[in-house]
Amino acid sequence: MAHACGVDFGTSNSTVGWLRPGKTHSASSSLLALEDGKPTLPSVVFFNADDERVVYGRAAVADYLEGYEGRLMRSLKSLLGTSLIDGQTEVGGRALPFRSLLSQFIGEVKRRAESEAGRPFDSVVLGRPVFFIDDDPQADQLAQDTLAEVARAVGFREIGFQYEPIAAAFDYESQIDREELVLIADIGGGTSDFSLVRLGPQRATRLERRDDILATGGVHIGGTDFDKYLSLAAVMPLLGYGSSLRSGAAIPSSYYFNLATWHTINQAYTRKSVAQLADLARDAADPAKIARLQNLIEDRAGHWLAIQVEDAKIGLSGAASVALELDRLSPPESLAVTRAQFEAAIAQLVDSVGATVRKLFAEAGVAPEAVDTVFFTGGSSGVGLLRERIGALVPGARRVEGDLFGSIGAGLALDAQRKFG
Repeated sequence: MAHACGVDFGTSNSTVGWLRPGKTHSASSSLLALEDGKPTLPSVVFFNADDERVVYGRAAVADYLEGYEGRLMRSLKSLLGTSLIDGQTEVGGRALPFRSLLSQFIGEVKRRAESEAGRPFDSVVLGRPVFFIDDDPQADQLAQDTLAEVARAVGFREIGFQYEPIAAAFDYESQIDREELVLIADIGGGTSDFSLVRLGPQRATRLERRDDILATGGVHIGGTDFDKYLSLAAVMPLLGYGSSLRSGAAIPSSYYFNLATWHTINQAYTRKSVAQLADLARDAADPAKIARLQNLIEDRAGHWLAIQVEDAKIGLSGAASVALELDRLSPPESLAVTRAQFEAAIAQLVDSVGATVRKLFAEAGVAPEAVDTVFFTGGSSGVGLLRERIGALVPGARRVEGDLFGSIGAGLALDAQRKFG
């Protein structure tokens, strides 16, 4: 019986897939429940200072929003391949290396999966984006190596990797009864990844699938970037983004970019940053907005604000406008955000994703008209503008939506069985 699993360590959510003995493959049957009976564990850690405990996933967000003192860390995957990975942060007055933070989270994922499965897992296939870091092969390899080191540190002995869109392709392949040329569009929290793959029941029996993969490509743009640019466009002006000093010089944008970017929010809380902002506040042309920014930082409410923006982004997938009740601002603010505003904010990002798909077809030497199906997966594939842009590039293809949060983990489970038995 298999002691191998597939781990999708995601920017926003993580899953673990395992092929249970005697079960046919599907995302629902392959994925292990990691929190409250759900297969997804949000990639969030909260160091609860009041109760002196470490909390993960939805429980971490709940503790933070309930007002417990502590540190919330999210988008941990975004550290891989960057210089931050060798740094540290302060938690409860002690230095916590970021590598240790990753080990804590992935170790918790492993423990929960083993508890649910009732067996240890000593072999793993880890999902990885096509590019952790764009246009930097050395940093990209370093990111994979770091993830492998973390996996070994938490007890995995045999470690393999698979591109996330290829894993999603394996999951889709288990559902079809004829051969297809498929564009896999995996739009996650941190990256947009694509694969052009020949899939079919006969091909699924092969151990070596290299010839079936016509091209892979990706760009470091995902849901957290959509959050960031929506925040900068709609919310950060309330806190002084785009305003100036009395001298006419612009207020530095770094405060706002840190608060709008999930994995850098805590940088806004450093003593140095707070002191510099206090100096700027004395010369601000609009001191009320800067005071509001200072209050938000003093209350360490940056993650709360980011959660409100993320909820607005999700809401705009199905509505023309949403209301943001920003009751923790001082003074409170009710803000209407429209889909048109959101689409204008992310237009340049969507253009970059579209260019990545066009490049994929050029590298494969395949006409877009030859594609039978475009298979959407990843939580951020629900963004309408992005989905329409991708669909327009393959106008003759039928559009299929996979399990947005589970297809990759389920496909990694298939790959783990093939690689490790």
